[in-house]
Amino acid sequence: MPTTDFAPAKINLTLRIVGRRADGYHELESLVVFADVGDALDFTPGGETVLEVVGPFAAVCGRTQDNLVLKAAAALASRVQGLKGGAFRLHKRLPVASGIGGGSSDAAAALRLLARANAIAPGDTRLAEAALAVGADVPVCLAAKACVMRGIGEVLSAPLALPRLPAVLVNPGVATATRDVFRAFAGLHGETMPLGEVPRAGLVEFLHGHGNDLTAAAIACVPVIGEVIDVLAALPGARLARMSGSGSTCFALFDDSAAAAAAAHDLTQAYPDWWVAATGFG
Repeated sequence: MPTTDFAPAKINLTLRIVGRRADGYHELESLVVFADVGDALDFTPGGETVLEVVGPFAAVCGRTQDNLVLKAAAALASRVQGLKGGAFRLHKRLPVASGIGGGSSDAAAALRLLARANAIAPGDTRLAEAALAVGADVPVCLAAKACVMRGIGEVLSAPLALPRLPAVLVNPGVATATRDVFRAFAGLHGETMPLGEVPRAGLVEFLHGHGNDLTAAAIACVPVIGEVIDVLAALPGARLARMSGSGSTCFALFDDSAAAAAAAHDLTQAYPDWWVAATGFG
């Protein structure tokens, strides 16, 4: 029988670039949460490990053999002798190359499904090793809990009990290449302050003091990101508007779900070419 795992969008509420390592990777500090919207991954154990991609963003996912779901399966198989594979079916609902970790979350969902099918404990170190081998964002997506992410993404704090944040996500339909954004960031200096202790009370006010260091570089690469942030900031009831990750998806935070839903409705009417989703972060 097939089983299904949810692959939620990963949201960088903050993103501080700490420095650059000798191998070229950037070290960072980021407060990460997960949204109520995401992809879904079905898995039927047995037989050859294969992948089918369906859904509204399937056509722009690239070659199936390059998909991170299959890379995750291969990474775990190389660490677990006799790993039982099977058929994956990915319902691709999140925009691609958009700064919300869609591919990484899909890979993490694949690892969770394979772990259950093979009686591998969630805390098995081979899962974490396989996650990091696939990509820097996969470890945090494997846990899928609000936390502070450091290093290149492999150092995770204990899960944080944060209040639910009603929100709207917007993607203008333009993919953003992370490598291009980091290339544009070269020579710039991160301005975001260290996070310190993340409060539960007054979280939105706290976030106003901790931004996303990649925003200016991303806007230089994809100018419409600046327009999206300005539009979100002007929405009635919006308390904070910001870009997630390296873009191009941006978000606005609201006091309640009704205000977020109303804002999403208005945005959909005004900008029919944008991907818009009312959601919540937690």
